[in-house]
Amino acid sequence: MEIQILGTGCPKCKKLTEMAEQAARELGLEFTIRKVSDINEIMEFGVMSTPGLAVDGKVLTAGQLPTYERVKDLLSRL
Repeated sequence: MEIQILGTGCPKCKKLTEMAEQAARELGLEFTIRKVSDINEIMEFGVMSTPGLAVDGKVLTAGQLPTYERVKDLLSRL
């Protein structure tokens, strides 16, 4: 699976990257992480505010930094 972090590199985006990577490892998922920082590409996801978390092109959350538990829960449902 490809986990996409949608954001321009702000502290919240960096924190979301760390949380997503840790959660995916704990869940034993095979994954890659791709940081999407191009505004036009972020908008193609339909996201207007960052940070955003998407998996294989499907947006799971956007516009706020979710808790670690929420990130892990979202990834566990895939």
